[in-house]
This record gives sequence, structure tokens and C-alpha cells, in this order.
Amino acid sequence: MELAKGAWKILMAVKDGLVLLLLILFFAALYGVLSATPNSASVKEGALLLDIDGVITEQPAEIDWRTYITEGGGTVREYRTSDIVRALETARDDERVKAVVLDLDFFLGGGQTSLSAVGDALDAFKKSGKPVYSFASFYGDDAYQLAAHASEIWVDPMGGAVFAGPGGNQLYYKDLIDRLGLTANIYRVGTYKSFVEPYIRSDQSPEAKEALKAVYDVLWQSWQADVAKARPKAKIADFIANPAEMVAANQGDLVKLAKQSGLIDKVGLRADFERHVAKVAGVDEDMAPDSYKAIALADWTANHPPETADGRVGVITVAGDIISGDAGPGTAASGRIAAEIYGTLEDNPPDAMVVRVDSPGGSAFASEEIRAALLAVRKAGIPVVISMGDVAASGGYWVATAGDVIFAEPDTITGSIGIFAILPSAENALAKWGVGADGVKTTALSGEPDFAKGPGTAFNAILQANIEHNYRQFLSRVASARKKTPEQVDSVAQGRVWDGGTARQLGLVDRLGGLDEAAAEAAKRAGLTKDGFAVEFIETPAEFPGFLSGLLMGGIASHNPDGPAARGLVGWSSRQQQSLIGTAVHNMQRVFGQADVMAYCLECPAKPTTAPKQSSPWTATFMRFFD
Repeated sequence: MELAKGAWKILMAVKDGLVLLLLILFFAALYGVLSATPNSASVKEGALLLDIDGVITEQPAEIDWRTYITEGGGTVREYRTSDIVRALETARDDERVKAVVLDLDFFLGGGQTSLSAVGDALDAFKKSGKPVYSFASFYGDDAYQLAAHASEIWVDPMGGAVFAGPGGNQLYYKDLIDRLGLTANIYRVGTYKSFVEPYIRSDQSPEAKEALKAVYDVLWQSWQADVAKARPKAKIADFIANPAEMVAANQGDLVKLAKQSGLIDKVGLRADFERHVAKVAGVDEDMAPDSYKAIALADWTANHPPETADGRVGVITVAGDIISGDAGPGTAASGRIAAEIYGTLEDNPPDAMVVRVDSPGGSAFASEEIRAALLAVRKAGIPVVISMGDVAASGGYWVATAGDVIFAEPDTITGSIGIFAILPSAENALAKWGVGADGVKTTALSGEPDFAKGPGTAFNAILQANIEHNYRQFLSRVASARKKTPEQVDSVAQGRVWDGGTARQLGLVDRLGGLDEAAAEAAKRAGLTKDGFAVEFIETPAEFPGFLSGLLMGGIASHNPDGPAARGLVGWSSRQQQSLIGTAVHNMQRVFGQADVMAYCLECPAKPTTAPKQSSPWTATFMRFFD
């Protein structure tokens, strides 16, 4: 009896401990929400701080709060391009803002069109006579493209700058697949449709290299032109032409080389930088000694919501991989986007609509679902204008065919008009292990596609014919939208990617311009005056769990010098490797995670990711209660 009483006391103690732990977690989460919520009333004078410790993107992904807790917050933070641009525009003439600070120590990059938009906003801010300061321990390509627009560029004494340019190696898996005894059964149309090449080749095809080299040359020339215009005294050409020789001549001192090349203005520790900014922005007595008064980006944007007007141009965002279903922002889930489109048509239709596409493609069926919803908008008499961001290729271009007119940036990656499907089979692997497969068929398609013995001849012929039919549908949609013949479209299709400028020359794009130009065109087509409309983003509000994790991830924008990422040249190099691995894993998930006809672009850049942290056993167990 005493043993039973002792066991009962232990169980009660465990229960009480778990209840206490849950209460602690609840109040910690509640405190996080209250403290992280952007506070418009907290905006006082100082420097607007753009502490971008993550990526700049068209539409930040909705963070799964369970993933955030169990993985220890290993997800990369994402900052919306339009939020940063709007913050800079509204801060320009506001007396409370004395300067802008770019803290790029842990900046992971963004698409070239997004960076150009932020750079233009920084230039416009400087015209107000206020300074822009930039600090980082090390500058790579993307960070320097922003920093070049600063009034003063600071670097840590142990840092420097190195520019690599676009490009690099992809991973190819054919030899690995062969060794494993697997077979990647490929069905595709498009000489340049290179997404499937890693699974059937050990290297890049000459056609893929030709197309990609042409696009990367344009992007690299554009990057150099942007930097040279923003910072004329920087000797970029010499620095890029002979980097190893120049580094060797300076005995490996990257900071000295950057100073000599005019890439940076001042060298100093973060404390030195903050004391310097404090002379303009004022000293923050609540922070470290001599730290400057900073205005958090989230607080500023909360204080300056988008303008409203009688005329409305609604913006639908198609960002990320195009998939079927109702997934949240960050992926272009056709069910959610179509519901947003039909919902706004029924409840409060805008005068015109802009579709901001920033997607490498995905499911052909999902792309068609979004396209069909946009055609319903046009049928209702509402103009639809397409605005291409960093990427609008494959399925992204499929969606774009629904517009009245298509805008692209010169650096937009578009095209990649092609279709494919991949089905794996394991006939060779099973044979190596002595596993046979046999059975009775009633038709040539019984048991197909056969994973054990490989798809049969009849099935292969049917699926390839269906892929070719879908490709002809793709050509037909493009031809109808662009007022061309399918044969004319096919000559510039075949899965080939193009830069925005070339795409305009080829007739795949109507005009060059960004989101502002597209919105102005949409308003004009709706009969709205130049100053008589406002842009309104149409998005599904985040549910509470997603809202909570979003606040925990990105609600506070404080200038904290401590971070998880390594710094300097070695840290930058490490992040480049992690990005390659992350992209490879993401591509594998793309291929084998969806059983669908695919319209994807291999060459289109993916957002940088970080490896998730290992969750502890108790958190994983705890989170099961929410499944």
C-alpha cells in the first residue's frame, strides 16, 4: 500500500510539473506577443534602423509556430520589399528620422530587382539631405549592392569585401542514382528545360549552359552598373578583374584593399560606428554607452500603414513555388490565391488589379487554377496587369498569360516555357538485392506506373504524349495572350530562360518597369486619375498561431550585434555552402514531393535557408498534442 501511495505522489508531482511548465510556456508566449507587437506609439526621433538579418523577399513566408518552437527558431527571417521601400519613402520628409542605418552584418541577400528597388528608395531618401550609414563585418554581392547607396560605408577591422558574381555549380545526381539502383523516368518537352538534368546527367548540358550564361551575363552587368552609379569612386572593375592578385598584393588584408579600391569609407568596430551615428541620431541612454537612438522598422511601418483612397488597385501576390492547396504566404498555393481573388470580387472588388509574380513555377494544374481566377477578374471588367519581380518563369509565366499587359524588370528571370514530369522506379535496386517482381495483368496499364519493374512501354508513351499535349496548351495560352502563333512562341520557348530586357524584345513582355509602374498602368486602364488611387495588398490574414510565430520571428527589429551566423570571409563562404545544400534539398523535395505535371525553372534562384536546429524530445512530444 505504501508503494502505491509513493507511486501516486510521484505521478502527481510529474503532473504538477507539466502543468507548471505549460503555464510558463503560455505566459512566455503571451509576453512575446505583447512585447513583439509593433508599437506605433513608440516611434520617437532617431535613426530608422534597417537591421536586415535575413532575406528581402516579395512576400514573407508564414512561419509555422510549431516549427518555430521545435526547431529553436532555425528559420530565416524574411522582410517584405514593399515594407522597406514604404518605410524609406515615409521617413524621407519626417523630422523624427535623422538618418537611416543599414545593419547588414547578417544579411542573407535577395533578388536583384528587390535590391534595386530598395537601392532606389535609399537614393531618394538621401535627396532629403539626411545621411544613410551602412555597417557590416563583411560585404558580399547582395550586401554591397545595398551598401553602395549609403552615404558612408563602414566595415569591421577584421572584415572586408569579396564579389563573386552570379553563377556556380549545381548538384547532379545521376551517378548516385545509378549506384543506388534507382531510375529517374523523365517525361519532358523543351530542349532547354534543364530542371530534370540533375537526375539524368552528371553535368550541365551545353544548351542549359548557353541559356544560363546569357541571363547571368545580363544580371552581372546590371549589378556592376547599379553599384558604379551609386558609388562612382569605387574601383569595381579592377577589384573584380584580378581579385586574387589584388588580395595578394595587400598581403591578404581585405579591409586595406577595400579602402584602397574606394569600396568603403571608414573602418571601425560596431561601438565606433554606433558612436558615430549617435552624433546625428542622438544618444540612447537605455542601450549600451554611446549607442544611438534607433527606430525599429516594424514600429515605423505600423505607424505608417499604406495610404487609402477612393480608387483602389488591388495587388495579388504569387510568390514562391506554385502548389495546389491552401498553404499560407511564402508559397503560391493556388487554393488560397484563387480564394483571395474570388473573395475580393464578391466582397469589395477593386477598380483594377495587379498580379505581382515572383515565382519559379511549380504545378501546372495549380498555375492554371490561378490563371482561371484571374480571367474571371477580367471577365468582370476589371483590368489585370502583371508585374514580374525577381523571377516569373515556367508556371510563373503561365499565370502571367492572364494579364492585359505584362511589366518586367530588366533583371527579371522569365520564360522557361516547358513541361516535365519525373517518376522514380527501383527495378535495378531490387534486382541487386535479389527481389523479383511478377504478376498478372489484364491490360497493358495494369499496375502502372510499375515502381518495382519500371514503367511499361505503353505507360511511357501515354505519359509522354500527355506532357506534349500540356506543352501545346502552354504554347496556346502564351500565343493567345501575346498575339502570336504557337510556332512563334515555340521558337523562344523550349524551356529557355530570358532576362526581362530580352524577353521584352522577344515579345514575351510588354514593358519594363516595377510595381509602381504596373499599378499606374492598371489605374489608367480603370479610368482613375494619377493621384486618385491607392495600392492595396490583398492577402489572407494570418491565423493566430502563425501570427504569434511571425511576431516572434520578425516583430522586433533591434540592432543586436550578437547573432547565430559566422562573420567575415569565412562566415560568408560557409553561408554560400549552406545555400547550395539547402537548394539541393529543396529541389529534391520539389521533384518527389508532388505527383503532378510540373513547370519549374532550375536556374531561378531560391531563397537562402539555414539548417533547422535539432528539436529536443520534450518539445517534439509536447507539440504532438496540437496535431
